[in-house]
Amino acid sequence: MTTGQIIDFNSSNKIFIGELALDGRLRPISGALNIAEAAKKHGFEYLFLPKENANEAAAIPGIKVVPIETLEEAILILEKKKEIKIKNFESINLNILNVPDFSEIKGQEHAKRALIITAAGGHNLLMIGPPGVGKSMLAEALIGILPDLDFEESIEITKIWSASGFNLNQGLITQRPYRAPHHTASLVSIIGGGQNPKPGEISLAHHGILFLDELPEFPRNILESLRQPLENGFIHISRSKNTLIFPAKFTLVAAMNPYPCGFYGDPEKECRCSAYEIIRYQKKISGPLLDRIDLQIKVSRVPIKELNFSNLEKISPKIKKQIENVREIQKERFKLINQNLNKKILTNSQIPNKHINEFLNLNSEAQNFLNSLDNKNLSPRSYYRLLKISRTIADLENSQKVKAEHLAEAFSYRLKEEI
Repeated sequence: MTTGQIIDFNSSNKIFIGELALDGRLRPISGALNIAEAAKKHGFEYLFLPKENANEAAAIPGIKVVPIETLEEAILILEKKKEIKIKNFESINLNILNVPDFSEIKGQEHAKRALIITAAGGHNLLMIGPPGVGKSMLAEALIGILPDLDFEESIEITKIWSASGFNLNQGLITQRPYRAPHHTASLVSIIGGGQNPKPGEISLAHHGILFLDELPEFPRNILESLRQPLENGFIHISRSKNTLIFPAKFTLVAAMNPYPCGFYGDPEKECRCSAYEIIRYQKKISGPLLDRIDLQIKVSRVPIKELNFSNLEKISPKIKKQIENVREIQKERFKLINQNLNKKILTNSQIPNKHINEFLNLNSEAQNFLNSLDNKNLSPRSYYRLLKISRTIADLENSQKVKAEHLAEAFSYRLKEEI
């Protein structure tokens, strides 16, 4: 416009985003959904951006998204020599994960029950057992019984993935994320950060599952960095220039061998670990971290005769329906408290400790059971997590009151001895 090569146009209600190549083409960018949200918030009417990012940005209502391929095309539209085309959002279901059905898991009824409780209440889970008993398969099957994302959750997850550069050429993410980083991953890749800070694996797992296999093999600093997000649902990234807060409201599912060799207590193979090796291995999991994991179960070897059993009927959809019903119960329960706290509590695991007694409705037997736990060496954090698990178990049985049997089952998922 300054040199008179293009016609003057009103730019006050327009925002232009894209990476311009030397040949005039526009390359896709990261964070299109976040940019569209910010553009709407600041009163812009039109958002011009690369066509690969258009569907993602169009998920935000109230702003007109104009997909363009080249700088020349943008000029022709602005000079009204080419018709402006507004991109309408198209829902795309991307079934990236091919998860196993619960019917494919032979035996392991105790572990399956723990997975159902985990899915229903959003509780963290630790599975301890020898190699090859199905711990990883159990973790993957958990995704298949989690309720579908609602629109608001999809927006939150897509914003994170878009900012990380993992969601190019796609629309909204409609499947709950499942992240399983290797134990050789760096601290920055797990919690986020870097020279140009980006979300890490714990944020990419927002509203989904973070699976850590071979938990003690992760460096101590990585494991300890999980303590804040497990407690608060977000992570602070502090750098010399600025401080960022990334959402990280994930469900932690971890797996580990009981001892370095993995065969302690196994009826078939003998453990040959020295006492020093055992102590060194167990100390990798600190007490504060273990205290934040609600369900802690032993997963044992399945007898061969149970492996021969074949069941072709899929059962995960039925379990998923049950989980969805329980989540609806929790949604109704937390309506009032969400308004008063100005925050969104989604599951029983997120209930603030000071409000937990409002939702228990304990009868006398249940209260007596709680009183009997005084000498069970429970920390205050473990005690409140026990109450939240029992509330989830009661919800699975559609019980308004938390009974003694619900508390007893919840207590059975806490380790009472050394790993």
